[in-house]
Amino acid sequence: MRIGILLFDDVEELDAVGPWEVFGMWSKQRPDEADLVSFAREPGPVRASKGLGLHAQYGFADVGHLDLLLHPGGLGTRPLVSDEAHLAWVREMRAKVPLMTSVCTGSLVFAAAGLLKGRPATTHWGSLDRLAELDPSIEVRADDRFVDDGDVVTSAGVSAGIDMALHLVARLAGVERAAQVRRFIQYDPMPPV
Repeated sequence: MRIGILLFDDVEELDAVGPWEVFGMWSKQRPDEADLVSFAREPGPVRASKGLGLHAQYGFADVGHLDLLLHPGGLGTRPLVSDEAHLAWVREMRAKVPLMTSVCTGSLVFAAAGLLKGRPATTHWGSLDRLAELDPSIEVRADDRFVDDGDVVTSAGVSAGIDMALHLVARLAGVERAAQVRRFIQYDPMPPV
C-alpha cells in the first residue's frame, strides 16, 4: 500500500501531519504492508499555515504510483478550488489512484474537481455550506467526523484526519493493526475542555 500525502503552501499542519503520524507508524511497524511518501507540485520546502516548514520528498512528476492519496485542507485550499491546473491534476489522479481521501477543506477541492458528485461527504464545520455550494448534489454529512464512501473518504477538520487515518488502517490491514498503531502513538483523546 503506497500512500502519498500532498503538501502545498498554507496546508493546515495537523491535516497532513496527523495522518502522517498514523500512516508513518503503520509503515514503520509493518514496511511490508505500507509505504508513505510526501509530495507537492515540486519537491522541496513547503510553508504550512502556521509557519511550520515541511519538505515534500517528491513532485507531481516523480511521485510514482499511489494506492492512497490524501489531500489535506487549510487556507492553501482556497486558491486550489479555482486552480484549473490543480483540479485537472486531481481528476487525473482520481483515474489512477484507487483510494482518494481528504482532510478538512481538502474536500472542497475534491468537490470543485467533481469527485463528490452525488456522494456523501464532510469537511470542517466552518466550510459545510461552501461544500454544498460547490456541488449541491453532495450529501453533506455535518455531524460525521469522516465519511467512508468506498473509493473516496472525506473527513472533518484537523483531528478528524487522525480518526480517518486510523479507520483506513483498520479497513486496509485490520482492526488489530489499527489498534497497535493507535496504542503506539498513544492516541487516546481526552480534551481538558
